Formats: sequence, C-alpha cells, structure tokens
Amino acid sequence: MRVTIVVARARNGVIGRDNALPWHLPEDLKHFKATTTGHAIVMGRRTFESIGRPLPGRRTIVVTRDPQWSHPGCERAGSLAEAIELAGEPGSDPAIATDEVFVVGGAQLYAEAVPLADRAIVTEIDIEPEGDARFEAIGPPDWTLRASEEHRSASGLDYRIEDWVRSRR
Repeated sequence: MRVTIVVARARNGVIGRDNALPWHLPEDLKHFKATTTGHAIVMGRRTFESIGRPLPGRRTIVVTRDPQWSHPGCERAGSLAEAIELAGEPGSDPAIATDEVFVVGGAQLYAEAVPLADRAIVTEIDIEPEGDARFEAIGPPDWTLRASEEHRSASGLDYRIEDWVRSRR
C-alpha cells in the first residue's frame, strides 16, 4: 500500500492556526477533493473536529488515543500504523480503493507519516501567516520532485502544487 501525505503549507512552514487553515484557497480544496476521493483518508482527531464531518466519497479514519471516540461515518484507529493497516483492508464501501491511503493532517500525524510515506503532494502557498502548526519542507536527497504546477487563485494568491516521491529510505 502506498502512503501519501497531502498537505498545504505556507512559505514559512505554517499549516494551521487555532485548529484551522490560516488562508482561504478554494482551488486547493478542489484539488484535495479530486486527489483523495475514492480513497481512505487518515487524520488526527483535532483535524477531524475542525472539519466536523466525514468527507463524502472517502473512507475517513480518525487517529485518536481515546478508545471510546466514535463518530458516524468514521472509523477509529489508535495509531497511524493501525490506521494504515485498516485502510489496506476493504471497508464497507467496495468503491474505496485499498492500494493508497492519504494522510491529511494534522502536524503530529504528518510528523509520524513522513518517515513512512512513499509520496507527498504539497501545496506551497506564497504567504507567511502566523500559526501554531507547521510542516517542514521535504526535498532531496530523500525525496524527488516528480511534478510542479504554478497557479494563481481567483483572489490573486500564488501557490504551487508539488508531487514528491520517496527517492530513498
């Protein structure tokens, strides 16, 4: 199973502030939806709470240490490793693929996922907001940039979507 990180980060590494995104970039949310639909997504409990619901067309696996946690439409895992293992097994919807799982946040889960990941889809946003959650840049020699696309949002915000693959472990 391929483990893929999907993250949007500002130039200064910020990915969040007060459990929310410190920017509004609908174009990247559309890209996120297109990338992850039909797959399992793994997120931490706080990230899930910031979204508030399972995302349609995806299998939502929430990592939390609380064994009593549950939410309709979600599956609970006690660790990232357990979540990845769960994503590799067929779930209740046979249309959800089991060959790739997407880790979608937050900062603690990303930190655990980077050493395990085979691929990272990183949206680099051309701003430097204040924030309390970060994702450090990845790059050579451990990662190889497979593709990079420059974009400008309707609001004039510049961003770049990068597709990285693990080059060595």
